[in-house]
Amino acid sequence: MRVITKVKEMQKVADELRKEGKIIGVVPTMGYLHEGHLSLIRIAKEKSDVVITTIFVNPLQFAPNEDYDKYPRDLERDVKLAQSAGCDIIFHPSVEEMYPENFLTYVEVEKLTKVLEGEFRPTHFRGVTTVVAKLFNITKPHIAVFGQKDAQQALIIKQMVRDLNFDIEIIVAPIVRESDGLAMSSRNVYLSESERKDATVLYQSLKLAEKLIEESERNSGVIISKMEELIKSKPTAKIDYIAIVDPNTLEKVENLSEGKEYLIALAVRIGSTRLIDNTLVKI
Repeated sequence: MRVITKVKEMQKVADELRKEGKIIGVVPTMGYLHEGHLSLIRIAKEKSDVVITTIFVNPLQFAPNEDYDKYPRDLERDVKLAQSAGCDIIFHPSVEEMYPENFLTYVEVEKLTKVLEGEFRPTHFRGVTTVVAKLFNITKPHIAVFGQKDAQQALIIKQMVRDLNFDIEIIVAPIVRESDGLAMSSRNVYLSESERKDATVLYQSLKLAEKLIEESERNSGVIISKMEELIKSKPTAKIDYIAIVDPNTLEKVENLSEGKEYLIALAVRIGSTRLIDNTLVKI
């Protein structure tokens, strides 16, 4: 497996692969890989001839008060894990390589980026779409695999790909969870032992919502209120948002209708660690 750090070299390799008729799959990550990331690499391997995993902690998607500096990094570990999952190339550029002096261009998707995560992290998605557009131009993939845990991000990337005519198929893979239901995240390492136990309440609250809907509750306000009550029973938990939305537009829904699918999404701080999770429910 190769580790490439330079943009020009990565573009040259991608050009050569395409000339050979190879299908390129890319899995964009910020590193500190876990089983969730590895599941994406495996899916990319099934769908393509060559898998490129990008590892880049993107400063543009962190606000000044967020965890850019302490975000976990371990390239040596990531290389071994990525290789074990079938990755062929790791693209690991420096910040200077990705954002040279006088960098002035940004990619921004409107509307979808203003709600949910966008309300709490207003500059986040501009950073995500800018870096993903760059990574697509550098790795030149035919397919790209993202995780359902970042449901809003996946929807925004799909919108960008459609709007800017990127000739790339976007695959969204299911959430990978720990045995107790906690969605796998690189940020889980921040949790203390007691916080780790409390963090399972995110999944429990989503399961509660599913159960209420199964029992014919159709009022979003009632469902959200019961989820809030459960989450607030944990001493370390502080809710940023819980929302039931249309999965294609992210517009909030007050009353659920038969035959439709809904995204139930939430962001909760457990101690100082901010976690997100979601579930798709079809009625």
